[in-house]
Amino acid sequence: MLDKLEAIKNRFDEVSEALVSPDVMSDMKKYTSLNKEYKELNRIVVKYLEYKNLLDNIESSKKVLATEKDQDFREMAKEELELLGPQKDSMEEEIKQLLIPKDPNDSKNIIIEVRAGAGGDEAAIFAGDVFRMYQRFAERQNWKMDIIDYTEGSSGGYKEVIANVAGDDVYGKMKYESGVHRVQRVPNTETQGRVHTSAASVAVLPEMDEVEVEIDLNDVRKDTFCSSGPGGQSVNTTYSAIRLTHIPSGLVVQCQDEKSQIKNFDKALKVLRSRLYELELKKHNDTVGAQRREMVGSGDRSDKIRTYNYPQGRVTDHRIGYTVYNLPVVMDGALNNFIEELRLAENAQRLQEGVKEES
Repeated sequence: MLDKLEAIKNRFDEVSEALVSPDVMSDMKKYTSLNKEYKELNRIVVKYLEYKNLLDNIESSKKVLATEKDQDFREMAKEELELLGPQKDSMEEEIKQLLIPKDPNDSKNIIIEVRAGAGGDEAAIFAGDVFRMYQRFAERQNWKMDIIDYTEGSSGGYKEVIANVAGDDVYGKMKYESGVHRVQRVPNTETQGRVHTSAASVAVLPEMDEVEVEIDLNDVRKDTFCSSGPGGQSVNTTYSAIRLTHIPSGLVVQCQDEKSQIKNFDKALKVLRSRLYELELKKHNDTVGAQRREMVGSGDRSDKIRTYNYPQGRVTDHRIGYTVYNLPVVMDGALNNFIEELRLAENAQRLQEGVKEES
């Protein structure tokens, strides 16, 4: 572990030096990338320097015990070792957590897609409830959410809604939400008072930039059409809505949120990049095999991940067996407990895999 920490310290010194060089400071893209790396490495280096200091103190105390004849000095050294031993164990555990490889996409903004699944009108209403839950969570995190495209359900909610979410650590927190969300409740349309089960699927995609996912616009067919829904007199009279078809993959994306055709085109292109990245990631994960797909944060949109039981006021995450009995609070955007538990579970899994690889 010490060799690994020393290598990180050397890289940190290189990045620190590069950040003040004129070449890097004049290249905003490079500067931003290095600054991000600096912040990530700094957390580890600070802890490493504390750890080195602790090891030095332990070594000094051991030396006193081995060489000192004065009983008072020996007693002080012994007491210090008794204190420093547990501190060393605790600090090593902290460092192990910090050394777990971070998902490089964690700091990215996201494209989130919520779709009604099985359950008819009730599924669309539930999809609307899930989307509102994310809107409230985004507000709590001081994130910005913009709807890109949506299709309303006939009795309320959404058949489909797609949005962009921007802010700090958005993908790092929201990636655990990908999958099938199931609801058990008595729908408003139910006359017999029976509990129905409906579902909504959620896909959380990291927003990719042009460098990371390059799209040849010759492979993209662009169609324009009239917007539908709220928007005043320009709706249905201006061909501002955009539909993009990526011919090689068959992916279709549309955006009608903005009155400007150019803005709608840019938003649709962001969604297309993210979906193409997801396709490539799925191919990679399938190649890696079942082990990756079993991970907490695999993000497979076909996995049933959570159940919202209204009669019991219960929300259960099936991946980690975590249950809370405060459903109204969760539906109002209180997702932090779930995210923290899922993060801990994934880190433990990654740590275990790292130990296996090293052995």
